[in-house]
Amino acid sequence: MAISKPEYTNSQIRELIRERIHSKRDRKILFLKLVDGLTFGEIAEETGITISTITDAYYKQTKILFQDFPG
Repeated sequence: MAISKPEYTNSQIRELIRERIHSKRDRKILFLKLVDGLTFGEIAEETGITISTITDAYYKQTKILFQDFPG
């Protein structure tokens, strides 16, 4: 299930993440995925976090991040 993000610049996405996501770990995951374009596997390698934990955090936090947007 893909989460579609509205068309924003990377700087706008960064600002949304900083404003809405409180967990430092989850902010890093979202930055790496949405801004840097890394895969879940690449994020796991970079952070040492399991892919399962990364995907759980990603889907939970993108709902919060884009809660005001239909889709």
